[in-house]
Amino acid sequence: MRYIEQFTEGYRVSDVYLVKNRQIAVTRNGKEYANVVLQDRTGTIDAKIWDLTSPGIGDFEALDYAHIEGDVILYQGNRQLNIRRIRRAEEGEYRPADYLPVSPRNLKEMYQELKALVMSIENPYLKQLAVSCYVDDKEFLKAFCYHSAAKSVHHGFVGGLLQHTLSVMNLCEYLSKNYEMLDRDLLLTAALFHDIGKVQELSAFPENDYTDGGQLIGHIIIGTQMVHDRIREIDGFPEKLGRELEHCILAHHGELEYGSPKKPALLEALALSFADNTDAKLETMMEALSSGGAGNKNGWLGFNRFLDSNIRPTKDMQGLRRGTETSAPDIQAGPAEGSGTAGENEKRSDRRGGGSDRFANRIEFPGWNS
Repeated sequence: MRYIEQFTEGYRVSDVYLVKNRQIAVTRNGKEYANVVLQDRTGTIDAKIWDLTSPGIGDFEALDYAHIEGDVILYQGNRQLNIRRIRRAEEGEYRPADYLPVSPRNLKEMYQELKALVMSIENPYLKQLAVSCYVDDKEFLKAFCYHSAAKSVHHGFVGGLLQHTLSVMNLCEYLSKNYEMLDRDLLLTAALFHDIGKVQELSAFPENDYTDGGQLIGHIIIGTQMVHDRIREIDGFPEKLGRELEHCILAHHGELEYGSPKKPALLEALALSFADNTDAKLETMMEALSSGGAGNKNGWLGFNRFLDSNIRPTKDMQGLRRGTETSAPDIQAGPAEGSGTAGENEKRSDRRGGGSDRFANRIEFPGWNS
């Protein structure tokens, strides 16, 4: 198949893609059309169905695999696909491995690196808290290691939450070595837990969308509550230390307008907000550069709304792209509660969850994959 990252203006598409989302909208003239987001392991592309009454437009739902025929255009500097024909794909027409984006880094190696940082924490209460989640709790660990860090924008792939958390911890480790006033144990623990709420804010792949709790509460509050509940299970955990850790999580977006309930009032909270923003912004730009196509004759890729700037690379991005795995992760995504019959739900779960296919970049620890 031809992957989305390879799409160029004028390319005529005829292949199977995962329907990430589908919404009906209305033009200024009152005519209905469909906004569709298509996905494969290399990324997503916005698509339009302008004529919903065309005989070539078949029935399909979000999270279906669909055979698409259409044309790639440039609209306001971004690639867009105009769909002429679409139908739900049949089993055997696609390989689920091609549709889930996966971290370019080895998941097991990242986890071992993260675990080493956890075990280096010296404060006995913070270490017990960290170990209870990131070493002993296998159910939580499996969700964490295979989760994304975002619906889109940055680290929106399998293993993205693990990769982002590890990167933020490494940045905090660097900061703690260069600024003596920082409490290393508090800062590293805050980095470890800062995005823990995303395991509940976002659903599992292939859906990877906001849950009801994610929409209503958000990962910062969810994560703070999760950490607070864990702290209550540890006898003698200092109340002051617990408040400081929770404050770091609450303030890690740095500004009220960026979603933080509190602005940083501790040095560790300020350092964490810088580390989080640094990794998020750099990954956002790297993903935009690696998926932006050839650009104009000088390499400029156009305006990026997340970075609020026109961007271009300084080096060839070939070979730096995500999506090198050969089979799909062993991640099941069940149907929505109360939707369809048991038989329909079973078929839908198989189709959307990728069945029992596996991919090479996975963590094989006893008891994880039973």
